[in-house]
Amino acid sequence: MNKRGIDFIDSSKRTLIEDRMVRTRLQRCSACGEYGLATRCKECGAAMVAVSPMKYSPEDPQGARRRKRLDVGSEEWLASLPTPRDDGSEEE
Repeated sequence: MNKRGIDFIDSSKRTLIEDRMVRTRLQRCSACGEYGLATRCKECGAAMVAVSPMKYSPEDPQGARRRKRLDVGSEEWLASLPTPRDDGSEEE
């Protein structure tokens, strides 16, 4: 790690690794369950998936743009939402 708190993958190429929390980079193999930081599993070669979702922020600066892209509030969007299952039992 250098003085600015930035790691380099290869000091000759000076390729930066961003200072992000490991939680956002940690991956799990979809086939064998191994953990790692790569996009492909070193053990079996299958695709890796993120272990935990990104943090939610109520001050999401891209929220309005995402809602517009998804057409939130439209009839089609409302129809795509999951509905509660009716399993015949009544809760009180």
